[in-house]
Amino acid sequence: MERIITKELLQWKEMQSGRLPLVLYGARQVGKTYTLTHFGRDYYKNTIYVNFERMPVIAEFFDGSLQPERILGFLQEYFSEKITPGDTLVIFDEIQACERALTSLKYFAEEAPEYHIAAAGSLLGVAIHREKYSFPVGKVIMKTMYPLRFDEFLSALGYGHLVTLIREKYDALSGNCAITDGDSCDDADSGSEALQKSGFEMPLQTHNEIMLWLRRYLFIGGMPAVVCKYMDEQSLVNIPELQSMILSAYTADMAKYSTAGECTKIQSAFRTLPAQLAKDNKKFQYKLIRKGATAGLFGESISWLVMSGVALECDRVTRGEVPLAVTQDLSSFKLYMSDVGLLCAASGIMPENIVRGDLSDISKGALAENYVAQTLRCSGHRLFYWTSDSPEAEVDFLLQKDGSVIPLEVKYDTNVHAKSLKHFIRMNHPKKAVRISARNFGVDEQGLYSIPLYAAFCL
Repeated sequence: MERIITKELLQWKEMQSGRLPLVLYGARQVGKTYTLTHFGRDYYKNTIYVNFERMPVIAEFFDGSLQPERILGFLQEYFSEKITPGDTLVIFDEIQACERALTSLKYFAEEAPEYHIAAAGSLLGVAIHREKYSFPVGKVIMKTMYPLRFDEFLSALGYGHLVTLIREKYDALSGNCAITDGDSCDDADSGSEALQKSGFEMPLQTHNEIMLWLRRYLFIGGMPAVVCKYMDEQSLVNIPELQSMILSAYTADMAKYSTAGECTKIQSAFRTLPAQLAKDNKKFQYKLIRKGATAGLFGESISWLVMSGVALECDRVTRGEVPLAVTQDLSSFKLYMSDVGLLCAASGIMPENIVRGDLSDISKGALAENYVAQTLRCSGHRLFYWTSDSPEAEVDFLLQKDGSVIPLEVKYDTNVHAKSLKHFIRMNHPKKAVRISARNFGVDEQGLYSIPLYAAFCL
């Protein structure tokens, strides 16, 4: 199962100068260990793998001096393997279980930068569960790992050719649209018929085939274990059971990495995520947690969910100008699940609901938005949305890219309305505006880019 982050790991390996120890983090079970061990197998002569939860003897050794020479000497004796700079990858897995090992990365950066050290751990352990020792700020390269994107999902199932085709159609549309750098999209020429005849559209049969795969992905999600189960069984029937196990593991982590009182609040906030998204207005509302709940009572719990990688935060902005962060409204935000498949499981959506298309409009909207949110976040975008007070309007996402703001409207079906998006365009005059839906590639009479849901990873 090839992951897109492997390219970044390879760039790290090939750095000629300035390489620091690497920390790969993210939510539980997103594939950190698998990715690092396979990276070591494919690109190094040998790999030393240390799991601090399963190897207490090694964890205890870190209670002593953290001099790299001492640590490397011990690991060579323990594993009976020579550790050679550039040829050996040393993996410190579950590093949150050994705080001193995390601190040791500072000394590897300062005293032994020629050695290739990669650590993996859940963000909740690495960034929050710090009791005695400081985090090696500025001494490590940090990478976040997410569940599989849709393009990774297709490639894992043997449909890499569809990924290539999607990118080709997206690039053709992006590179040849009537909207140029000098135009704003409310001034763009109407030319959808000519564009559709120029090869921007996906062939209808292929478009429908990919949409079927996308709807399966919305149910399966991108957790590697779940994807593997589907690959093995070619059936959706047993998927919810495995997803429920993952959700239970997340709940167990909440108890493990927080106090008893905080754990109850974290779990309560987490359980409301499906209900928070099953509203027309998806702004997070504390009252859904319990009567009288406030930001003062549950603010830290929300931060825990976001920092652990279990939830994705989308912040409200009041203006569509660069930089977006300066108009952020700290009191308003949306929370998405880190994986759309887990949202299905937590919402009680069953395989037959997906296969038959038996979903309410609210459920469709929640799944589509959550899918786009996790796709954008995995692609490196910070999540923002925009609302206006008068008239009441909301744009699902705003991207800040190449010095410009791009509004994105998300729809599950082909029946789309763009009142809020058009209002945003009239107010802010963006150079480009995008509607993501079940429709094919193209540009409509208002000059809005039409991007199929399955091409969200191209943005």
